Amino acid sequence: MSVRIDEIDKKILAELQRDASQSLDEIARKVGSSKTPVWNRIRKLRDAGVIKQQTVFLDAETLGFEACFFVLIRTSEHEADWQAKFLKALQDRPEVLEAHRLAGDIDYILKVQVKNARAYDVFYQVLISEVKVHNVTALLSMEQIKSTTMLPLDAL
Repeated sequence: MSVRIDEIDKKILAELQRDASQSLDEIARKVGSSKTPVWNRIRKLRDAGVIKQQTVFLDAETLGFEACFFVLIRTSEHEADWQAKFLKALQDRPEVLEAHRLAGDIDYILKVQVKNARAYDVFYQVLISEVKVHNVTALLSMEQIKSTTMLPLDAL
């Protein structure tokens, strides 16, 4: 880690992870500091790349995106041009919330959020028309038990 994170930084980061819409005054009060030092620390953390962006989380089900699929992909293609084409295909698809290259028997895992199974099939058909894959297994999430973006800062 290139930036030094102290206990106050951890508290600020915890507050921002919990609710980034809080005012500087609120964060400063909760971490036991004043507004200007908190702002300077947040700026330092942004500049160092620790804080990547601030955003909001939307409720997928409320918006009608009721189906979450985890897609396991095996490929026999590992050349740079195939990988670039695959990466572009994933980046062009807003349904893909996460994509990971894996070690082991499965090459990639995708988290795909769609309205329903029919919408997943449309996604799947487009994907396989754009890139060659050896095997695709789709697993439908029946229930989301835990979801967080909060890192365990106590482990730092």
